[in-house]
Amino acid sequence: MIEVHTWPTPNGNKVHIMLEECGLRLGRDWTAIAVNIGAGDQFKPGFLKISPNNKVPALVDPQGPDGKPISLFESGAILLYLAAKTGKFLPKSDRQKFEVLQWLMFQMGGVGPMLGQAHHFRIYAPEKIDYAYDRYTNEAKRLYGVMDRQLAKSRYIAGPGYSIADIAIFPWLRSWKNQGVALGDFPHVEAWFNKIAERPAVKRGVEVLATLRKPITNDKAREMLFGKSQYSQR
Repeated sequence: MIEVHTWPTPNGNKVHIMLEECGLRLGRDWTAIAVNIGAGDQFKPGFLKISPNNKVPALVDPQGPDGKPISLFESGAILLYLAAKTGKFLPKSDRQKFEVLQWLMFQMGGVGPMLGQAHHFRIYAPEKIDYAYDRYTNEAKRLYGVMDRQLAKSRYIAGPGYSIADIAIFPWLRSWKNQGVALGDFPHVEAWFNKIAERPAVKRGVEVLATLRKPITNDKAREMLFGKSQYSQR
């Protein structure tokens, strides 16, 4: 059984959704092992062994490509691995494949990091820094504009077919209010978002461990997520 060491974050949800979309069912084909990032589980030696960047999620497949166990960190790499393993959600032709991969890289290099910074400076920063607040709010809106223009001419983010690019981006847009975005200002994104949200596998994926996640309200959780623990040598 595939192990996913995870937490109900956007990056965790990417992998939960992908597994379910590929026909791999929680409890039958894969298991979710909670890594409580507010409690510091991401710094435990066992987790660091499979995720040296101390970030969720990480995946352990006892039957890797050569029949031997493999462990992977970085959610984008995990999506690519599962696409290769199952033959789903990544086109076979070079042209279509690279069209999908460019939008996957867009998520990994832009949507995730920039929207994450918007969350931080708008919601979690101990003091409001106007420059950072405005910079990342405006960048969030810019990224939504890029996606809106793409979706004006394409059924899905990377073309006519649903792909790992859609799976990667969708969880990050679930918190659009926290990013300072009015989803109705981007009608093509809104229609795409609502369509993806209705997929049964997506509904199952976003519920994985969802009841365990609580608002960040205590000093210990803030320290584990944003404090010096992140920068300690291990």
